[in-house]
Amino acid sequence: MKLLEGKTVIVTGASRGIGKGIAEKMAEAGAHVAFTYRSSSDKALVLEKALKEKGVKAKAYQSDAADFEQAQELVKQVLEDFGQVDILINNAGITKDNLLMRMREEDFDEVIRVNLKSVFNMTKAVLRPMMKQRKGSIINISSVVGVRGNAGQANYAASKAGIIGFSKSVAQELGSRNIRCNVVAPGFIETEMTSALDEKILEEWKKQIPLRRTGTPEDVANACIFLASDLSDYVTGQVLLVDGGMVM
Repeated sequence: MKLLEGKTVIVTGASRGIGKGIAEKMAEAGAHVAFTYRSSSDKALVLEKALKEKGVKAKAYQSDAADFEQAQELVKQVLEDFGQVDILINNAGITKDNLLMRMREEDFDEVIRVNLKSVFNMTKAVLRPMMKQRKGSIINISSVVGVRGNAGQANYAASKAGIIGFSKSVAQELGSRNIRCNVVAPGFIETEMTSALDEKILEEWKKQIPLRRTGTPEDVANACIFLASDLSDYVTGQVLLVDGGMVM
């Protein structure tokens, strides 16, 4: 039997990058996958088809997790389509990097809204169904930047650090209902976004990583599989750094 056989997972922001890697791994582990996207409808439909080919139910939903009403409506729709929600993975996120001196107020607000408010919205939306079934795993994707900060990313660091504090609070509130909440904090992960970086910059980054390589979406997804499955039944309120040893 596969680790997540018969379970249903919601993954936000899964049409590309880390979210796509997570959705694929979840399907491979036997989970039915509901995932959201904001604008990349072509990529989302290609992913939906690929997930179904792995022998699970899968559906793409165009939904903005940062919008409270849309989050509520999404979970309602997933419950109608799939019957249950066992795992929530809050992955949706953006960056609008700049030095604080040059950062516009709207760039700060938008990053907090998309990265942090979305986690509140989606967690709130799955609470009742998870409490009813007296079981659930919520996994929030933060970042090493949320643990140690990073110059030029004050808004992003604030949003990702906020996720950690939020998750620990949720873990304390919902532990008695057998609902777990954990954080995965990726380090330097190679995605479409990083592929545009200069090779010299990549090499400099690798020198700072004890494992001497950048991570892959699959590395992050494997951590999510552990936290989503019954293998981690006694793990909650934790921050799992998937960073090759960058932050120790």
